[in-house]
Amino acid sequence: MKSRGVSKAAARSPSPPGEGRGEGPSAHDDFRAAVRDVKPLPAPNRVEPFREPPRPIPVKRLEDEHAVLEDLSRLAHGYDVAGLDDMEIEDDALFLRPGLPRDILRKLRRTHWVIQEHLDLHGLTSEEAALATGQFLAECRRTGLRCVRIVHGKGLRSKNREPVLKHRIRKLLMRRDDVLAFVEPRAREGGGGAVVVLLEASA
Repeated sequence: MKSRGVSKAAARSPSPPGEGRGEGPSAHDDFRAAVRDVKPLPAPNRVEPFREPPRPIPVKRLEDEHAVLEDLSRLAHGYDVAGLDDMEIEDDALFLRPGLPRDILRKLRRTHWVIQEHLDLHGLTSEEAALATGQFLAECRRTGLRCVRIVHGKGLRSKNREPVLKHRIRKLLMRRDDVLAFVEPRAREGGGGAVVVLLEASA
């Protein structure tokens, strides 16, 4: 007697597309008929112009500059500080514009304000160094930098071991109206071979 059941092969045969899912078997044909007259758009005959990406916002630098301004405002109404850690005072080891509190020198020496840029004068003659320093400070003012470091060296290799460049650069700084103060930093920041300079805010 033959079995009335469905064969295993028939049970495994896939159903036509759409069957068992609520779609009629002609749904695919209907779609193709609906889009028969659709044509792809031609490729544009032009090149997209290059656009410079927006410049990143220097958030950290802006925060540091704001901190400098806040500290200067507070110090201007603060008090005088007699000492400057353990630094040895020389004739041109530090400079402070008259009327400003001496605590500015302490903060400069301790690098309380971040050093935003630096200039290295090694290998330059006295005249070249003076010109480079002037250009550097002008650019710092133009870009709004306030706290910078100038590395002039200790002059140990100069004739008679005289620190000619060191003295010239510091005297140049004293004569500039845009320099509020400068001081020799600690040894790890250059010591006697450098100065940390605080500049006036650009207009």
